[in-house]
Amino acid sequence: MLLVYPVNEIMKYIPVLLGSIIVGTTSGNPLWSLIPVTLVAAFGVARWFTTSYRIDADHVQLRSGIVQRRTLSVPRPRIRSVDVEADLLHRMLGLAVLAIGTGKQTDKGEEFKLDALDTSQIPALRAELLAHTGHHAPAHLDNAGVPHVSQPDAHADSGVEIGHWRAAWVRYAPLSLTGLAVVAPIAGLGAQYGLIDVLSRSALVQHLDDDTAMIVVIVITGLTVLSLVLVSLAACAQYLATWFGLRVLDNGATLHLRHGLFTTRQITLDLARFRGATLNEPLLLRAAKAAQLEMIMTGENPRQKILPQAPRTAVERTLDELLRTRRRPHADASTAPVPDSTWARHDESTVPVPDSAWARRDESSSASAFTETGDTERPLATSLTKGESTAVLADPIAPQPITGSALGTVDLYRHGPAARRRRYTRAAWPVGGVVVAMLAIVLTGGHLPPWTWALPVALALVMAVLAEDRYRGLGHRVLPGTTGPTWLITRRGSLDRNRDCLEAPGIIGWTVRQTFWQRRAGLATVVAATAAGKKAYLVVDIPIDQAAALIEAVTPGRLGER
Repeated sequence: MLLVYPVNEIMKYIPVLLGSIIVGTTSGNPLWSLIPVTLVAAFGVARWFTTSYRIDADHVQLRSGIVQRRTLSVPRPRIRSVDVEADLLHRMLGLAVLAIGTGKQTDKGEEFKLDALDTSQIPALRAELLAHTGHHAPAHLDNAGVPHVSQPDAHADSGVEIGHWRAAWVRYAPLSLTGLAVVAPIAGLGAQYGLIDVLSRSALVQHLDDDTAMIVVIVITGLTVLSLVLVSLAACAQYLATWFGLRVLDNGATLHLRHGLFTTRQITLDLARFRGATLNEPLLLRAAKAAQLEMIMTGENPRQKILPQAPRTAVERTLDELLRTRRRPHADASTAPVPDSTWARHDESTVPVPDSAWARRDESSSASAFTETGDTERPLATSLTKGESTAVLADPIAPQPITGSALGTVDLYRHGPAARRRRYTRAAWPVGGVVVAMLAIVLTGGHLPPWTWALPVALALVMAVLAEDRYRGLGHRVLPGTTGPTWLITRRGSLDRNRDCLEAPGIIGWTVRQTFWQRRAGLATVVAATAAGKKAYLVVDIPIDQAAALIEAVTPGRLGER
């Protein structure tokens, strides 16, 4: 344990230590370079001796600081997640870092992390910190709440495995932008230190004008292929380093994730805060019939990833297994809905409860639906009854148990010709801008080669294809279930498409928003407000006459009146 703090401090001050080594070498006395290393290591040792933590019945406290003492205190009911990380040094020493998440964005210095903990203590400590989620505190904790155990707590590793990583999934890594995110900073750093100047002065570049057009095409093609190979390799390396050995365990109360090749990470999430899921489908992943799975949870990362790039069937299977814990055990599809105790907080019984029981606990605390036009807001009047709205937007068949496959594959309702025209109109603006710029150059006396007029034509074709794909990706659906809450599914995007599946009990308010152009087209954007995930989930460009029906179908009785 004592070794970790000095090593971490030395790693932080590597530039300073390298400078001291250079100064010591040039001065003829290399021993001078040992003085900064000794001081930094001593500072790390002092930090270890002055850092302590304490767990009592109400709070978790972390005390640190050498000159200025500081105490971080977290109420135990506010703990949302417990993460465990271990890099190579920690793993060699049998240690790990435990981080407590409260769902609040904090500065780097305000993070609640317990560094250099013995791995044998972490399972019991994690179970104690998450005891309020439904676990019982381990019996082998002392009265002060600090674990002194050597046997791991098996409860954290229990449960059903609902997802695991496969080596074949690495082929999907180059289909995302992660490789570009890795290579781009390296290329930028090289350009900053004169890499572009070196390439421009090279003999190959200097003699390009002397070569034929075919040679130029071959060189450009080779550079493009080389760039794609480097980006793909970087994406695969990042994918392996981050997600190697992923296992997702669900024990009914918490979700436990383990993954990592060099730096291992364990994440424990409270399933009582589960509000839905997002299927992320970028263009290339969508073409390969793959996707990524993210959870929508209150007090957690807005994009808490559960499965990385994986086959669509694997994503749907994991989501389906996750939804099993959200359904009433031994439910029959022919019975009326009964509220889940996780959400409704009622005692379990066999008495049928109507669908309205799935609404958030207190109707008076819910926000009324309203229309936002410009800078003003007005109530959204409606005369639709619950039956009428259901006939408009809900399925005509009887409600069925909601599965992960249903959420991921059910056909969505299109938003009509007005929404399609809006997609094409917005796609035409860049083409029009290019044409106007080219005409301005010609009218001011400039000269453009004849082949340049093919550029706006090609751009128009690309934008038309993009507009059609954006329209095909636009849609929504309301799925009522017999063994769980109603679900709102909304989808939008083309290059980066998200299919958001949100539970109705997680929605705390609605906004119906219209821009100037949407009012002209008779469209609106319905925003479902929630305390989870991205906080707002949009149904874009829905016909305005269907907005009230959508709200009534998802959360009956939430519509306001004039």
